[in-house]
Amino acid sequence: MKISERFFQLENEWNVVHLPIRPNGFGIYILGDRSHFVDDETSFWLQHLGRNQLLNTLRNEGYTIFHSNLFGRNWGSSHAVTLSKQLYHLVLKREILNEKVHILAEGMGGLTALQLMETMTDKIRSVAMLNPCLDLQAHLNQEKENKFFYKRLLKELSFAYEAEEKQIKEMSFPKPEDFNSNLPVRIWQRMNSTTFDHSFHSKKYEELRNKDQNQNPIDLIYHLADNPYRINQSIVKFFKEHEKKL
Repeated sequence: MKISERFFQLENEWNVVHLPIRPNGFGIYILGDRSHFVDDETSFWLQHLGRNQLLNTLRNEGYTIFHSNLFGRNWGSSHAVTLSKQLYHLVLKREILNEKVHILAEGMGGLTALQLMETMTDKIRSVAMLNPCLDLQAHLNQEKENKFFYKRLLKELSFAYEAEEKQIKEMSFPKPEDFNSNLPVRIWQRMNSTTFDHSFHSKKYEELRNKDQNQNPIDLIYHLADNPYRINQSIVKFFKEHEKKL
């Protein structure tokens, strides 16, 4: 069963909307990780076997799914956040969707997700995260242990934030405790994934949210990469739990 896609450019960046056969009226906004891309005819989520399976699962449930190339390895830059907001408004103008969308953030996409949760609270229904990066400063400090990865990360951050590498070293990036969103969040953390240490990201965020009695507690689910079907169905169930109130 072929997915129907609509590719288009916004601010010179390629974007795609995946259209379901039987729309349920709800949208999912994907914020991808470092390997994420969208060009004029395909995307990482179409080419990657596991992500394509999840994409098909969500589409078969009736979801309209959209995402952007978003300047590649943007690391949650202000440009990425601004374009994310523009894409949301454009898609909502073109598609018949409930104005509150779900967010599905993977890895680096967690940095942009936190900022959208803070500034677009009334436009977001729930947030699902896969192995997220939520503390850029902690990740930068951790990468210092490996000169090759640290140097590469500095170059990526220099490009994303339009600053010299020397400035990047002196910058102070937002931390999870700087955000106060109370939106429903569930995190699926792969135990054998070492890209973003869960103790600095997903676990830290869970502890911050759950110790504040004024905030909705979040769920952190640890798993191995041995049953993608179960995880995909769990994500669908989570989204549906937050569609009872339109």
